[in-house]
Amino acid sequence: MSSFVPPGWPPQVHPPGTDRFEETALAWLLELVPPEYRRYGVLRRYPVALARMARHHVTAAVEAAREGFRSARVELSGAVPPHGIEAVLDTYRREGVRLVQLVHAVDLVEQALRERHATLAPK
Repeated sequence: MSSFVPPGWPPQVHPPGTDRFEETALAWLLELVPPEYRRYGVLRRYPVALARMARHHVTAAVEAAREGFRSARVELSGAVPPHGIEAVLDTYRREGVRLVQLVHAVDLVEQALRERHATLAPK
């Protein structure tokens, strides 16, 4: 049983190979997707599918933040004072970094889930 986790591994998820890895991965991934995804039992039965959906969801958030950053000055001009726009841009910068790190963490968890299920698959 390994307890190694690569850099960027989410602290909420137990290491691959430990008893609670899949359980904690599932709980963490469900926190990243819209709450409505909890309704679908297939995502609980197949955590790799949930990881894939979470990766797409978080990647879309990265793209939305980038577009928001690019268009904030124009879209907020006249409605928000310049210092407010700068604060909004700073928020986009910070969130952008966090979201990119989150995509990386989801990728790591998804890969670990895929490896786990590959070893459990019938040969």
